[in-house]
Amino acid sequence: MAGPAGLDYAALTLPDVDALAPVRFFRDPATKAWKRFEPWMSTIVDLDTGQVLGIVDGRDSEGVGDWLFARPLQWRLGVQVVAIDPSAAFRKALRMWLPRTAVSVDAFHLVKLATTCSPKSGNASRSRSMAGGDAPSILSGPTGACCCAAGTPLGPGTDRLNTVFATDDATGKLQAAWLVKEQLRTLLATGSLADAAAAKDRLQVLVEQAAQPETNRLWRTICRWWKEIEVLIVTGATTAKVEANNTAIKHIKRKSVNRPSMTGHATNFQKPRMPSWR
Repeated sequence: MAGPAGLDYAALTLPDVDALAPVRFFRDPATKAWKRFEPWMSTIVDLDTGQVLGIVDGRDSEGVGDWLFARPLQWRLGVQVVAIDPSAAFRKALRMWLPRTAVSVDAFHLVKLATTCSPKSGNASRSRSMAGGDAPSILSGPTGACCCAAGTPLGPGTDRLNTVFATDDATGKLQAAWLVKEQLRTLLATGSLADAAAAKDRLQVLVEQAAQPETNRLWRTICRWWKEIEVLIVTGATTAKVEANNTAIKHIKRKSVNRPSMTGHATNFQKPRMPSWR
């Protein structure tokens, strides 16, 4: 439990987790000079225990790199696996300071990228509004919906999803993007590199059939991060423990400023981004 002194310190030092602006400026009461305040942070945690190892201001390669540089050489040589979000900045720092360490990319964030692969025009746009939500809500499918190997939706949401595809997706673009997303989920759930390679080939076929700029960008992202995806398949290392620490940090910050939890605005939070370590 955080005491009054700890909450006061948190209010002054932790990022404003509900801030909408990426950067803020504050005037120093002593010097009257304006200072830049970075509301983001990167937290390093132990993959096995979830223990926080360090917190770094910002989310660029320099901050993470400086933190790694400050670790003893033997410590860096002992790190076996690192799990990160698909962040080029994090990967750059790891390649410089942990060149022999296996890097895994988080599956949740890759699927989250896939849910944004929505057509931007035509009947597909109309289907999004008629279904009552934005593109990600439809591409994620109704609650309980899943996809079998042949690409047919299964589960409690089958009828609703099929209705959307049949009546509001005249171009077939929405369904094509959904199939790409579901195939990526299948790929990330495979248990071997051979199965992952086969799933990747199937994903490429679906991307070519979709022939959409959004799915093409997703495919390029998967190819750029394929080495890290293979590490994910083999090790199963994710940033789940990081997210747990994120939640705790945000609760402490809100309590320190007497701000209630705003669950209705969860998507607007300035969410800390961070790697995990093993």
